[in-house]
Amino acid sequence: MQELEQNVLEQYNMEISSTRKIRGAVLCDTNRGWFLLKEVSLTANRIPALCELYEYLRTEGYTHLDHIEMNREGGHITEMENGEKYILKRWCDGKECEIRRSEELVEASAELAKLHLLLQHPMENKCGQAEHLVKIYEKHDRELKKVRRFIRKVPLKGEFECAFLKAFDSMYEWAQAATEELGNSDYEKLRNDCFLTGKMIHGEYNYHNILMCRDMRSSKVAAITNFEKFHQDVQVEDLYYFLRKTMEKNGWKERFADAVLNAYSAIRPISPDEMDYLRIRLMYPEKFWKVASVYYHSNKAWMSVKNVEKLQTAVMQMKQKKKFLKAVFNEPVQGL
Repeated sequence: MQELEQNVLEQYNMEISSTRKIRGAVLCDTNRGWFLLKEVSLTANRIPALCELYEYLRTEGYTHLDHIEMNREGGHITEMENGEKYILKRWCDGKECEIRRSEELVEASAELAKLHLLLQHPMENKCGQAEHLVKIYEKHDRELKKVRRFIRKVPLKGEFECAFLKAFDSMYEWAQAATEELGNSDYEKLRNDCFLTGKMIHGEYNYHNILMCRDMRSSKVAAITNFEKFHQDVQVEDLYYFLRKTMEKNGWKERFADAVLNAYSAIRPISPDEMDYLRIRLMYPEKFWKVASVYYHSNKAWMSVKNVEKLQTAVMQMKQKKKFLKAVFNEPVQGL
């Protein structure tokens, strides 16, 4: 255990048997069970809302989640002399959801639907509202054009720059189509409804934050973790994010999407407007934009082979996605 981690853990009433690193955090085996130590950038104002959410879910009988442990001084955040902030969370003994096992995806999707039915609650503490998606898309579109302008001026273009310019027109066409369709959709109605009724989302519902029971004979969800990014938004935004991550790992195979959507809608029916929202969200070349953004804000003099591969994968997956969107949503992508 590193000295800093030890100093943080000394602020809590427990005895540590062992620790190990897991995905940006430290898993602790203690005399009180499993805990997770995690550095955070949460503000003091955010913690009351997070604690209120955890308490509300528990009172509603939803116990499949982590929660923040208080330190010796009765605080939820432990701040060290160097300014770093940590939280310690009671953890569950489980394994990450295996994204290539359809039975686990079905359980995770059904669990999300159950969670969404509960995440409609007036909060005393402000939890934040999602930025308008049209503004986000328009910002991304501008950023893509900015990256293209920059690359065009690069005198000695490498493999990444050449691949980006070759793919740009097609990818930007997708981006503009998604932006236009979003503006013409009933997104505004969905967005206003979620604010009026207090609908909230997890904010980062992916396989890393879904723990499954370790018993291989069971595909049950053991816990949903890391609610730090929860806020008010159109609830199927969580479903879109989970579905996109799932499809990217499974080659955009329709059977996986059907399983995920059917499992969710069996518990929380998806309205036609929400299905349209999912379709438009999936249309946007998110991965292409993200790779371009990383390039623009990084050391452009040296781009790893991995980044070139990510760009090529993003372009390839948009081709797979075109067929996928037609099959799953029963309509072709206009003009693409």
